[in-house]
Amino acid sequence: MAANILRSYNAALIRRPMLTQCLTAGVLFGAGDLIAQQAVERKGRDHDWTRTARLTFYGGAIFGPAMTKWYQLLNQLKFASPTRALAYRVFLDQAVLTPVAVAFFYGAMSCLEGKPEEVVPRVQAAYVPTLIRNWGVYIPTQIINFSLVPPHLRLVVVSVVSLFWNTYLSAANASVQKESTVTGTSIEKVEVSEF
Repeated sequence: MAANILRSYNAALIRRPMLTQCLTAGVLFGAGDLIAQQAVERKGRDHDWTRTARLTFYGGAIFGPAMTKWYQLLNQLKFASPTRALAYRVFLDQAVLTPVAVAFFYGAMSCLEGKPEEVVPRVQAAYVPTLIRNWGVYIPTQIINFSLVPPHLRLVVVSVVSLFWNTYLSAANASVQKESTVTGTSIEKVEVSEF
C-alpha cells in the first residue's frame, strides 16, 4: 500500500511538478503549524485555525511555487565535477536564498496577519536566531539532498524535513507575535524559543 502511494506520488511529481509540490508544501506547512500549536504550545481546544490556514496558504501559494522554480534552476546549473556541483548548490541555497527566504517568511506572516507595521521589527527580532538554526538543519540536509537524491525528489526531501522546520517557524513566529502584543508594535530583540 505505502509503495503504491509513493509510486503514485512520484508519478505526480514528474507529470505535474508545480501542482504536486505546491500541494505538498501547503500540507506540510499546515501540519507543521498543527504540531506547533498542539505539541509545542499545547493549545488543545484553543487551536488557532486561522493561523493554520495562513501557514497552509503561505506554504502552498508562496513557498511551494518559489521553491519549485528555485530547485529547477539549481538542477539546470552545470558544473565541472559532482563535488563542485554539490558545493555550489549548497552555497547558493544557504547563502543566497535562505537569508532572503527567512526575512520574507516573517514579513509575509506579518502582512497575512494584517499587521504590516510589524514587518521590520518582527524580522529584526527573529531573523538571526532563525537563520542560524536554519543553517544547522539545512546545510547537512542539502549536502545529502544534492549528493544522493534524484532532482525531481529534492523538494520532497526538503519538504519532509520542513515538517519539523515548519513546526519551529510557526512556534517562532507565534513567539515573536506574542512579544509584539505585549510590548506594542515595537518588537524588541527576542530570543526565539527553542523546543
